[in-house]
Amino acid sequence: MISGNYIPDQVSRIHLIAICGTGMAALACMLKDMGYAVTGSDVGIYPPVSLLLESHHIPVMMGYDPAHLDHRPDLIVVGNAVSRNNPEIIGMIESKIPYCSMPQAINQFAARNRRSVVVAGTHGKTTTSSLIAWILHSAGLDPSFIIGGILKNFGSNYRCGHGDIIVLEGDEYDTAFFDKKSKFLHYTPYRAVLTGIEFDHADIFTGINQIELAFQEFLHRIPDDGKLFAFDSGISIEAVLNSGQSVFDRYGQNPASRWCARNLILDSSGMQFDVFHAGSLFGHYKTPLLGRHNVWNALAAIAVADSIDISKDITASAIASFQGVRRRQEIRGCVNGVTVMDDFAHHPTAVQETILAVKPHCSDGRLIAVFEPGTHTSMRAIFQNTYPAAFLGADEVCIRKPSRIEKVPLQERLSPEKLVEDMNDIGLNAQLFPDTQSIVRHLVQTVRPNDIVLIMSNSGFDNIHQHLIDRLIDSKPQGINDELCVNSLD
Repeated sequence: MISGNYIPDQVSRIHLIAICGTGMAALACMLKDMGYAVTGSDVGIYPPVSLLLESHHIPVMMGYDPAHLDHRPDLIVVGNAVSRNNPEIIGMIESKIPYCSMPQAINQFAARNRRSVVVAGTHGKTTTSSLIAWILHSAGLDPSFIIGGILKNFGSNYRCGHGDIIVLEGDEYDTAFFDKKSKFLHYTPYRAVLTGIEFDHADIFTGINQIELAFQEFLHRIPDDGKLFAFDSGISIEAVLNSGQSVFDRYGQNPASRWCARNLILDSSGMQFDVFHAGSLFGHYKTPLLGRHNVWNALAAIAVADSIDISKDITASAIASFQGVRRRQEIRGCVNGVTVMDDFAHHPTAVQETILAVKPHCSDGRLIAVFEPGTHTSMRAIFQNTYPAAFLGADEVCIRKPSRIEKVPLQERLSPEKLVEDMNDIGLNAQLFPDTQSIVRHLVQTVRPNDIVLIMSNSGFDNIHQHLIDRLIDSKPQGINDELCVNSLD
């Protein structure tokens, strides 16, 4: 282990390297609220995280440079986005300034003396943990939370409450260059949710077996007085649950599960569904969130809330008043009767579920899916044959050539040309575009009133949402009423 990986007893000034990751930014703001002097550095500085840091008056230095450490912070928190060869990391090690990882800092400064509710899984972590945090807040339990998305109810992705519960989004991604195990292996869950397990993060996991082993270890961290709620579908989740963790409740769509959602109804205000607990009707719930995947997310939150003795009425009211998370089915604008929606979907399963959720709202228009393969997994050929069917339901698909595909070895790369060809072979209307601006030009020329443009990416996507909105405003003809937009999704 490299010398310096520890947290000193006396800390007042903390510097975060790669501060603009959603989790790192949340930690930075929480530390600032706790009275620490906080600085940071990063290369990818864009909204909404940049605005959050700016609102907390946290100086963020552009790029990575040893000179960023000249003020001699007492502690450096290292994000997992930086490598051992990063110049600021080299300067950190040479300076002998103590450093730690993000989850180490969360344990030390945020989770100490609190009961942790940890939400883990390939999909739905952000929405599920956000729902739980909002229910706890609605129940007057004054929770803390650090979550990988900005909760609209709070206008933030973190909160430093005075209650004894903290909600953490548990990430299976590696911790730091000096700690390659998953972040969630640093937490000790009082309540844990496992939303499902699929292959992802191809840059650090070589196969699904490695991912299953990480989740097995996570489950073994649940203490004897803790409790696990696990989704009831998926081969990998069954393998993990059979590894020895015996105290868990299943939730989902199986009538035999202890928690089951039935009678799903889509209406103009979102979703309605009935919850059954141990075979008996538990309650009727409404949520403005769309899609069956969000019903499962809400069901997990309902089960956790019940285990903490929160009343059904409070939980139902909180589920109904939950405003969602930014970049999850978020309407960025409505112009010329065209709705521009932003979503974080990038894994084939997430793409599929998002399209299925949004499509019913396109009865008078088209669903145009815009996708950028930008993750280390989506830029690889792993899902080459899986992606085409994930877009079924879209009336048109615009694929952007990956902008960072040179980071992937040539023999492992996704072929966007073949992807588009395969989409057209199964009846989709798909086109490949060389860059973001060419997509914007195409959409401005072809969109019609009542269309929904669903933009899916895990990155800022060159701010395509705002560029498209601006161009649509410039081209707005007389007589178009923006009330035609899909306001029920807002």
